[in-house]
Amino acid sequence: MAQYDRLILMAEDELTQYSTDARKIEKLRQKIGLSVSAKEQQEVKTTLLAEMPTDFISQLVEKQRQTVALPFWGIAGLGLLFGISFMQPLDFVATISGTGIAIYLQKLGWKLQARRLVLQTLEDIEQRSRKPESKSETV
Repeated sequence: MAQYDRLILMAEDELTQYSTDARKIEKLRQKIGLSVSAKEQQEVKTTLLAEMPTDFISQLVEKQRQTVALPFWGIAGLGLLFGISFMQPLDFVATISGTGIAIYLQKLGWKLQARRLVLQTLEDIEQRSRKPESKSETV
């Protein structure tokens, strides 16, 4: 699914910008509206809804990825400190594993946040496309 991957990459690109979520959704909405058909948008949305995790840990990593990874960065730093100061190479295992886990958690949170942004944008597009229809019915 090329559109799915492309939309996730566009969302990751928007995440690098320092702006509000509403502004990110607005910018992403314009890009998606121009490049992806309505049928493909619906397919991507159903795929995202099926893939989004619902457990507590995944939601915590999505919303607070840096906070979750912080203890592992601390373990990596302490392993480096103790490995150098006590001259014990075994402590470098803590450095390597702590760094690996911290990087993994931050990447996972980044991907989950990008997926959530695409999902919110697709829902916004769907809501805006329905809105004019409801106004014309009341008139």
